[in-house]
Amino acid sequence: MADLSTSPPRRQARGRPGHEDRSVGELLSEVAGDVETLFRQEVELAKAEIREEATKAGKAAGMFGGAGFGGYMVALFGSLAAVFGLANVMDWGWAALIITGVWAVIAAVLFVTGRAKMRRVSPKPEQTLETLKEDAQWARHPTA
Repeated sequence: MADLSTSPPRRQARGRPGHEDRSVGELLSEVAGDVETLFRQEVELAKAEIREEATKAGKAAGMFGGAGFGGYMVALFGSLAAVFGLANVMDWGWAALIITGVWAVIAAVLFVTGRAKMRRVSPKPEQTLETLKEDAQWARHPTA
C-alpha cells in the first residue's frame, strides 16, 4: 500500500537535489560557476551582435564602393562630354588639355586639404593615456 504520511514531499530548490544539505562553500562555488556561465553567455551575445553589425557595415561599405565607382564614371563621361563640347569651338587637343587642367586643379586642392587634415591627426590616444596615468596614480594612493 502507498505511504500516506501527512508531511508534504520535500521540494527541491531550483530542481537540484540535496540543495538544502550543501555547505556555504559549495553554494558559493555554484554561484561562481553560474556567474561564469552567465558571463560566457553575455560574451557570446556580444559577439553575435558585433557580427551582425559588422555584416551591416560591410554591406554599407559595398554600397559606398559602388557609389564611388558610379561617381568615377560620372566624372569620366562628364569630362569626355566637356572635351567634346569644347571641341566645337576649338581644337580637340586644346579642349582635352583644358579639361585635364581643371582636373589637375581639383586634385591639387584635394591633396593640400587632405595633407593639412592629416597633419592634425595624432597617432596616440592622448586622452586615454592621460586617464590611464590618473587611474594608476589613484591606484597607488587611493586616499590622496
